[in-house]
Amino acid sequence: MRTSNPILKERAFAAATTDQVMTIQGAVNKTIVLLALLVIGAGWTWNLFYNQGHEAMMPWMMGGVIGAFVVAMITAFVPKFSPVCGPIYSVLEGFALGGISAFLEQRYPGIVIQAVGLTFGVLFSLLAVYKLRLVRVTQNFRSGVLAATGGIALVYLVGLVGRFFGWQIPYIHDSGPIGIGFSVVVVVIAALNLVLDFDFIEKGDGRAAKYMEWYAAFGLIVTLAWLYLEILRLLSKLRSR
Repeated sequence: MRTSNPILKERAFAAATTDQVMTIQGAVNKTIVLLALLVIGAGWTWNLFYNQGHEAMMPWMMGGVIGAFVVAMITAFVPKFSPVCGPIYSVLEGFALGGISAFLEQRYPGIVIQAVGLTFGVLFSLLAVYKLRLVRVTQNFRSGVLAATGGIALVYLVGLVGRFFGWQIPYIHDSGPIGIGFSVVVVVIAALNLVLDFDFIEKGDGRAAKYMEWYAAFGLIVTLAWLYLEILRLLSKLRSR
C-alpha cells in the first residue's frame, strides 16, 4: 500500500480504529466537494486578473501558493485535521492555480481549457484502465514511480535554490526538444501517481476511519493540481515554439 504521493501514506490508514469507516463512494463525494472549492478559488483570482489587473491579483495568488503549502504540510502530518484543512487547502490552491492560469491564458489564448480538458481526460482514462485491471500495481511499479517522483522533486528543488544565486538548470525550462521531453516525462510520472492513489484508496475502503475520506480526497486534489500545472507547463512550451 505504498504510494509516491506523500499525502497518502499507509500509516494513516493503519491508524483507523473506529466503527465508522471510509468508503470509496465517500472519498469520491469529498473529492467532488474539494474540486468545486478549488474551482471557486481559481475563479476568484482569474476574475481579479481580468477585471482589476495583475496588481490586484498577485497578493491573492502568492498567498494561495504559500498558504496551500503550509496547510498541505499540516494535513500530511495530522490527517485528522483533513475535514477542515482539506477545504482550506483547496481554496488556497485555487487562488494559486487561478492566477497562474490567467497569466498563461493572456499570453497563450485557449491554453487553459486545453490543460483542463487534458487533465480530466488523463484522470478518467487512467481510472478506466485501473478499474479494468489493465495496469497491475505491483511493488516494482510503486517503487519505480516513487523513485521517479523523488527525482523530479530533487530537480525542482535544485532549480529553486539555484535561482536564488542567479543560476538555473539548463534546457529543462526551455521550449527546445530537451525541455519539452522533460515536461512530457513529468506529466507521465504525475499521471502514474493517480494510479497509485486509486489503488491506495481502494485498499483503504472499509479499513480507514471516516475522516480519511477527506484525507484521501485531499491527496487526489494534490495530485490533480500537480498534473494540471505540468500539463499547463508542457502546453506553454509547445505554444512558445
